[in-house]
Amino acid sequence: MFKIKNLTVKNFLSVGNVTQAIDFDRYDLTLVLGENLDLGGDDAGARNGTGKTTIANALSYALFGQALTNIKKDNLINKTNAKSMVVTVEFEHGGNQYRIERGRRPTFLKFYVNDVERLEDGAEASESNESQGDSRETQSEIERILGVGHDMFKHIVALNTYTEPFLNLKASEQRNIIEQLLGITLLSEKAETLKIQTKSTKDLIVQEEHKIKATEEANVRIKEQIEALERRQRLWSNKLEEDKIRLSRAIGELVNINIEDEIQAHRDLDTFNDRKKQIDDCNRYIKQCTDSKAKLEKTQSKLNKEIAALDNHECYACGQTIHDGKQDEIKTTKQASLTEAALQWLADDTQELEHHTTLKELGALGKAPKVFYDDIEHALNHKNQLDALGQQLETKEQEVDPYTEQIDEMRHKAVVEVDYETINQLNTVKEHQEFLLKLLTNKDSFVRKRIIDQNLGYLNMRLGQYLEKIGLPHTVTFMNDLTVEISELGRELDFDNLSRGERTRLILSLSWAFRDVWESLYQPINLLFIDELIDNGLDSSGVDNALGMLKKMSRELNKSIWLVSHKDELSARVNNILRVIKENGFTTYENSTEVSNI
Repeated sequence: MFKIKNLTVKNFLSVGNVTQAIDFDRYDLTLVLGENLDLGGDDAGARNGTGKTTIANALSYALFGQALTNIKKDNLINKTNAKSMVVTVEFEHGGNQYRIERGRRPTFLKFYVNDVERLEDGAEASESNESQGDSRETQSEIERILGVGHDMFKHIVALNTYTEPFLNLKASEQRNIIEQLLGITLLSEKAETLKIQTKSTKDLIVQEEHKIKATEEANVRIKEQIEALERRQRLWSNKLEEDKIRLSRAIGELVNINIEDEIQAHRDLDTFNDRKKQIDDCNRYIKQCTDSKAKLEKTQSKLNKEIAALDNHECYACGQTIHDGKQDEIKTTKQASLTEAALQWLADDTQELEHHTTLKELGALGKAPKVFYDDIEHALNHKNQLDALGQQLETKEQEVDPYTEQIDEMRHKAVVEVDYETINQLNTVKEHQEFLLKLLTNKDSFVRKRIIDQNLGYLNMRLGQYLEKIGLPHTVTFMNDLTVEISELGRELDFDNLSRGERTRLILSLSWAFRDVWESLYQPINLLFIDELIDNGLDSSGVDNALGMLKKMSRELNKSIWLVSHKDELSARVNNILRVIKENGFTTYENSTEVSNI
């Protein structure tokens, strides 16, 4: 059971600097009557403004940080003292004792569990620390323990004329309250929690996908590097094999060479080359002599013609007659040139004969000797070359593949095996979460329908019983779509079709039915406030019925019920009366048998 035990108030609205205490830890019906001594006390008008509603407002402020109506928080402070407002409530739940202290000027919020204060992040409450007076986290924790929000509190615990009747609310607002009452809001809250969890799961999936993608991309790059190394390895291996084959062949060829014959062949090749040079030189000189002789013969023929022309006194160049003196001079010159050409021809012919004689002496050239080495020096260095080739071949044979170790290390260490188990598990969790989310949020979900059908029947049954007991002949039914139908003798009505007294009967019955459903689903609540509702248009029959039902609730259900009223005549029908007395602008609370001033 959720039990509100007591409330203390200081500098709250009309309550002044003297702390007032109200004990809720009792199982009876308490009538709250007001008396304003500043206005005469006996006058009916003097019953207003005494501070009766202050109790419910203080309780609401202590639990939720706000009054029942839209009063600014600073306007809740007693105007005369204008500071040091403190409201404290103590309650019991689940075997734990709780206390909430809430104040303004200075602003603070203190929350105690079993006399141990809970502070957020070790913060200390102070006037400068506004968060302690309006802490959302602390308030959320309080409401989680209470199990009831402020709107529902006004409909099932603190009933008053200031709260907009349920049936006057917008359809969406009615639906919110009914969903909260029937546990649908709890499903929505769980759905919101599940959405956060689903988002977290999706974020983890995205992270895992990025991780897998990064691993795959890294593996691709590593595989490309491995393939490049393998290509280099093949090139290196092929080159090594080619070098070994070349060296083996070279060694084989050198081993089969008779080096003495090779050296002699080189010497013979030198002789061959010398003879070839001599023969080539002779042939070149013979050709030069032959060409020179042919040229000289042409020159001699030309000179002979020119001399013959001169003998006929003709110019050899133009054919004109030439004088004897000039003729002799030219002729002498030409004859000298002819003699010189004849002598040169004879010399060339002599040289040509000498070269022919040399060719005969040299004889036929024959074929050039075959050699292995390019020159005799390499032939003479044959052994050293053979040893060097052997060493090179041995070095090649001992060469270790420089790529094998790199490739193996990259294959076994650098390449990471992609693990899909985590992402598969996350996807399974996500699918399960999304399925659960549909069950919680889909209006056609069998879970929601089951809860609505189950609890609507109980709500309609309890509402019908209360309407009958309070004396309202109308039928009021909540439908499966959470709308409300009001009818009388088959005629459908709106809430505003009802008279003031009928509306009050329906408001009370509906609130009590809401409370029964709430307590059946969640937990019993010991306290019920009814602020001036029975004064709101109820005739004597309605008042009697309501009062009888309240007495029965307090007696049979062990409830602490507080009835605020202007009807002094009710005082004779109850065992406990709390008088709210306003004097000199301040309110005090006085029990019929005990005054609770601290």
